[in-house]
Amino acid sequence: MLSYVQFNPEFGNVDKNLTIVSKLLTKVKPGVVVLPELMNTGYNFKSKTEIRNLSETFKTGKTSLLLSKLSSDINSTIIAGFAEKSQNNYYNSAMIVSKGKFIGVYRKTHLFYKEKRFFSKGNTGFRVFNIDNFKLGVMICSDWIWPESARTLAVKGADIIAHPANLILKGLCQQTMPIRCFENSVFAITANRTGTEKRGKDSFHYTGQSQIVAPNMKILSRARSTSNSVHSVSVDLSHARNKKLHKNNHLIKDRRPKFYK
Repeated sequence: MLSYVQFNPEFGNVDKNLTIVSKLLTKVKPGVVVLPELMNTGYNFKSKTEIRNLSETFKTGKTSLLLSKLSSDINSTIIAGFAEKSQNNYYNSAMIVSKGKFIGVYRKTHLFYKEKRFFSKGNTGFRVFNIDNFKLGVMICSDWIWPESARTLAVKGADIIAHPANLILKGLCQQTMPIRCFENSVFAITANRTGTEKRGKDSFHYTGQSQIVAPNMKILSRARSTSNSVHSVSVDLSHARNKKLHKNNHLIKDRRPKFYK
């Protein structure tokens, strides 16, 4: 079962955001659940000081401890965006927790706009996590613009791509992800947020429309652009594991990397 949770985080109000998430998570069906990018803090930071004050460490932070417990309560794997503190660095990250266990962290590779000013460049690379009977890849928001992101995860064997996001380019990601799923034969869960954040000189309007997409480009679920939304879809992962485009063509084996330089 694949699920997304879409809502409108309030900037800086971590306790309120986590309370909302806790309630929404009770509506999902057990499986893989994706929450938005920076879902506990909000996105529109004005300074590195704000990030320093709102960031958390993985495993020991308030958000990690709560989501780990909730993942056990709902018997699921949860992928959630957060501002990660690691030594003297601050990353736009996604945590992966599963049934009460801490699985790992992905740090955003392609930083967007002022993220470059406030966050450290992600240094984890694109990782695939082996969980239960499936392989999970993770990317964050604007990573979708670079096709190498999804392709790298597919080459590494991902069945599912979890994609926490705070999308502001209206409809572009939602239109592109079906192509990413087809060219790599993967399922993808994009969990976007809603609402508008006006702070300082920047005002961001988030597009919602979280979605779950199949390898054949079919949109299995898409949320509205404005409201909180939780939706779960049952899928057959064998469709992601069949990389044959045609009986004589294989999406991964037919690649010719020496000509891609």
